[in-house]
Amino acid sequence: MIYLYTNTEAEKEFIMLNDQFFNLNTSNKPIGERERNAIWEIDHAKVTEDNHIETKYGIGILRNLSSGCKTYLNVVMNPEKIFSVAECGANVLSRLFLMDNIHLYMTYPERFDIPEEKQICFNNREIVTGRQGFEQWWSREYAGRDESDL
Repeated sequence: MIYLYTNTEAEKEFIMLNDQFFNLNTSNKPIGERERNAIWEIDHAKVTEDNHIETKYGIGILRNLSSGCKTYLNVVMNPEKIFSVAECGANVLSRLFLMDNIHLYMTYPERFDIPEEKQICFNNREIVTGRQGFEQWWSREYAGRDESDL
């Protein structure tokens, strides 16, 4: 199940600055094979033995990864935290929605692949299933916002 928050009303810590969190925390953790594969698939960057990255543009450091890739790694390596996915593209969102027991903050719907059987819990209140449930939830959310002049 994906735990999706659409507002910050929950009494939890929300990480909005993914790059900063990655640079100060996640980048200091050991990078395993799963993370190396994700970096390659998302940013087409190869992680070297000394934790540098090689791309078609040259050699860099982990801090040079895209914001979407950093967000993915933040979620994978810190699953207990709630991360904003505002800077993620469809490629990263699709990967995230293949996972279970992660917490994400999303303020508007995006178009990306969601498995039909994936359960999504919105704001610890309502559970929907798959892409169709995701779209229906957001449709109701926006209808409610229109009614209250938001």
